[in-house]
Amino acid sequence: MEKRSIEYQNISALRAPSLRSPNQVMRLERMGSFHPMRLSFSRQLTRRMQREDWQIDFPCFALDNSGFGHAVIRAKTPHHSYSLVAFCHHIDDDMRSDRVIAEAWDATFTLFDGEPSLQQIRMMEQTVPVQEAGRQMSEQLSLSRANKSVRLFNHVVDALADGRQPDAEMINRVGYVMRTTAVYGNGKFGIADRSRISGRDGMMEPFQAEMLSVYLIRTFSLKWIEHMAKAKGGDKAVALDRSLARHMGVGNSTGLGMAPFLVNHPTLLNNWIQTREQAIAIIKAKADISADVIDQIKALAYRGAAYISEWRVDDDIQMQRIIQLTAEWQDVIAWLNQPSHWQQSHPISAACTWAEDTLSLETEEMLHSILMEPFGADLDQLCSDMAAVEMPVAANTCSVGDMIALIRRHYDWALAINLNNQNQSEVFWYTSAAKLEPRLGKRYEEDGAEREMPFDIPCQIQSAKTDLEAVDSEMSIPRFMMAFPQHRFILNRVLIMKDAPYGEIRDNLVAETTRPIDMLRCKLSFFGASKFDPKSDLWTRICLFQGAPLIDEMTDHIADDWLFSALS
Repeated sequence: MEKRSIEYQNISALRAPSLRSPNQVMRLERMGSFHPMRLSFSRQLTRRMQREDWQIDFPCFALDNSGFGHAVIRAKTPHHSYSLVAFCHHIDDDMRSDRVIAEAWDATFTLFDGEPSLQQIRMMEQTVPVQEAGRQMSEQLSLSRANKSVRLFNHVVDALADGRQPDAEMINRVGYVMRTTAVYGNGKFGIADRSRISGRDGMMEPFQAEMLSVYLIRTFSLKWIEHMAKAKGGDKAVALDRSLARHMGVGNSTGLGMAPFLVNHPTLLNNWIQTREQAIAIIKAKADISADVIDQIKALAYRGAAYISEWRVDDDIQMQRIIQLTAEWQDVIAWLNQPSHWQQSHPISAACTWAEDTLSLETEEMLHSILMEPFGADLDQLCSDMAAVEMPVAANTCSVGDMIALIRRHYDWALAINLNNQNQSEVFWYTSAAKLEPRLGKRYEEDGAEREMPFDIPCQIQSAKTDLEAVDSEMSIPRFMMAFPQHRFILNRVLIMKDAPYGEIRDNLVAETTRPIDMLRCKLSFFGASKFDPKSDLWTRICLFQGAPLIDEMTDHIADDWLFSALS
């Protein structure tokens, strides 16, 4: 954890300028403007698959001509084998839902540690399709479920069965034939705890088991549609064009269940954001840039323009941001095409300063993703710092005076909020008793606020500071906690922030203006999600692995060159 104590004002050991302040970065509006990047967990996975020459095959594909049955997709690494076990079911159209409370799905999956026996497959055949209602095995590393994007699924199958390729525009508009509604890991519902794989090559970085699950679901979905086309069209059926197949990702519907993760794991959040900020600082510190890298950045900018042109959503707020991004991206391209900009010292730093002063957050953060892309040799090694072992903090060496100083340093934003304004406490977060999923309530309209999760950070900070200032500044914090146990949670959190300055979202999460969608997008950007498609302030659809290499395309070029993939 020594590296994590590096102050954001001084990282001279990294030969980089100061990182951006947490007060600038850890705001919901900016976090909700992050894009996929080379540090994203899905990109980490495909780089490793290429580097280690993972072998992926189908040791079992027992689907009938109606597309029902089970299959096993195996990923063999130099160290282990992992098997995605898939079960396909018939469901009525009215049972197909994006919501986590659904109880039936077109397909259910589990990532198995190793290669399951026939007996184990038969056991999972009883438990995986019912998901949390089943008794899962400790060898299972993830549990997930998905529904068809029925219109596109049927269109692709019908076209291939008829011997022709499906409509490319329709594929681009949807982006996937299967959409997951949950991918569970880390011990949920009886599957393996994180500790089973946390020290294992290929799984030490965050969410690698989940990313592998999704990549294999994508692999399965492509084989499933070709199987269905063959069953329907016989010898007339053709394979899906590879460029179209590559453009097919896996859809995902993500709601409030993901948002509290960022609050509940401050050290992990810090490591993600701080690594990203270190990456930006490192490239800004480069005094000059080679002609090849300049050409690569320009090419990525043009690819980004095509990606933006294909990104269309129904949400009015996000669509207005995309319209502004479209216009501003032409300014980005013009800036990058000006030779004098690259002839000055530290041109990337100049580009970032220009973007910060001139562009919207959506455009600025997309430019950061583009600028990071050519510097894998400098940045990829940072990915090992993104995991975290979250341990209890030691408060015995901290005094009341020390704690007050920490609050003033790291929570000045919380102290500045006027909590007498009712709008600053309009909502509350709670856990649904029926599905054990987070929900958002209206404090002054709905019951249940007495059961809220402790996300009212500014309120807790201001209350704790008032009581701290009323006692002897030399009193130890453990003694203070004994006298004021109601402050134990927030004071432990303050101690965490001492070494994790990017671990706290610096906005009031219970204010009327809170948009949980910003928290979702932040986390999903680290997954590598693209085409964010908000359906409200509370949930979004996204696409994972769109443009990623197919299982037989793990070459140096393709495996690590799919940022902002576009079909056009």
